[in-house]
Amino acid sequence: MFQSAKAYEPSRSCDIAAVLEQLAHVSSRPRYAFMLLNLIAQVARADGSAGPWIKRDNELVSLRDWLCDALTPMAQRGPRHAALAERVLKDLDKNGALPREAEAAQQAVAAEMRVRIRTAGKSNLSRAVSELVKAGLLRRHYQGYRIDHCNRGGQRHAVYTLIGRARGLTAATRIQTSEAQQELHFG
Repeated sequence: MFQSAKAYEPSRSCDIAAVLEQLAHVSSRPRYAFMLLNLIAQVARADGSAGPWIKRDNELVSLRDWLCDALTPMAQRGPRHAALAERVLKDLDKNGALPREAEAAQQAVAAEMRVRIRTAGKSNLSRAVSELVKAGLLRRHYQGYRIDHCNRGGQRHAVYTLIGRARGLTAATRIQTSEAQQELHFG
């Protein structure tokens, strides 16, 4: 009638509690940094690196743009979103860029909001990545037109590599660990 309770065993691939504790000591926004870390892990290759390009709907998007777009839903809630919409509406109207038709005006406001949210998102993303680097969970470098380069600019784009405890967050690590655990139980 009753099934016996099975004791919880933490995953051997990643101690998420330890990662969260590490972030809590270093990050001003540990939840945001953890979301970002998870998104990077989601697209990371087997070596733990992600970027500079992500394939989305048969097109290549820079890793930073993809991360900003993935985190956009976090910016689309609450009173801040409504206040931004009001500011954008006023700015477009003041500059004479607001179409007269209601539907076209809504589309213009939405497009400008996406631009502003992405711009703010890139700033937040840079801050969070710096905190992840400081926490020892991420390494960043820039890959560009000709060669890898440590400096920004010059058509170079960010590449983030999971290191330390964060390596356990990658899908490849989880699959390998899961397969190894299955072999132990069924092998």
